[in-house]
Amino acid sequence: MTVRFALLGAGRIGKVHARAVGSNPQAKLVAVADAFEKAAKELASAYGAEVRSIEDIEKAGDIDAVVICTPTDTHADLIERFAKAGKAIFCEKPIDLNVKRVEKCLAVVEKTKATLMVGFNRRFDPHFAAVRKAIDDGAIGTVEMVTITSRDPGAPPIDYIKRSGGIFRDMTIHDFDMARFLLGEEVVAVSAHASVLVDKKIGAAGDFDSVSVILETASGKQAVISNSRRATYGYDQRIEVHGSKGMVAAENQRPVSIELANEKGYTRPPLHDFFMTRYLDAYAIEIAAFITAATSGKKASPSGADGLVALKLADAALKSATTGKTVRLDK
Repeated sequence: MTVRFALLGAGRIGKVHARAVGSNPQAKLVAVADAFEKAAKELASAYGAEVRSIEDIEKAGDIDAVVICTPTDTHADLIERFAKAGKAIFCEKPIDLNVKRVEKCLAVVEKTKATLMVGFNRRFDPHFAAVRKAIDDGAIGTVEMVTITSRDPGAPPIDYIKRSGGIFRDMTIHDFDMARFLLGEEVVAVSAHASVLVDKKIGAAGDFDSVSVILETASGKQAVISNSRRATYGYDQRIEVHGSKGMVAAENQRPVSIELANEKGYTRPPLHDFFMTRYLDAYAIEIAAFITAATSGKKASPSGADGLVALKLADAALKSATTGKTVRLDK
């Protein structure tokens, strides 16, 4: 069965998902919608698709699923519209920046029995997935501590910062989901510290650019997250899981994995420059998993509930960073 897709949003992440859909033999990109007609035409042309309005896509009989890559403040409304229209839905994170709005949206998804998958692509990265498999196989015993390092090569534009919901909801939210994925238990306490060390304009916009978070589960397992909006050496993405019998880690990835040795010493190529190349495989595997969920009737994962939990952790981290107190989620 071929799943017929419509892509909502032809920006940077939309292009990434268009490539993932276009490369899957079980998928066909039928339509693209974007407020900027030129962007929609260019992307549609590249994949043999049509430019259509969201209204036309909603009513279309030749579209089975939608990929939502529009601005965050449109996500919940679009999920509800397409759930009622009977389409399978893949939505980039977050569903919304407000917990109550997300809960209302998920109630509609539940009522309509729609397939909804939230875009936490890092679960599908082959390296991170291999870490999870090592845990499941018992290779390191019982998980005790998780360390996640996630640093962007540079900060986004200030206009984006202002509408992003802040670093915890925009950037760290991926790491909250990864922490849950690796810990295997729900987080009950959040402690966060946040600073402005990269660009004072980010602070003036009401956000942070450098944060550290400690998560704790009821059994005492811990996850430590380190985020920065500036890594001069490339896109820094590492995880380490320490257990009762050992440790498993996923190192930074490079476009070319070689090591050169000469009179100057040992050198390796630079890291990937950003998520579009670092997580290329993850995006393809993610779309494949969504197609499986859409065609099998099985629950999609990561689900809307996973998106909600990650948002609650982001809100707790912001509260902790601004109050200087640990925020408990089990009270």
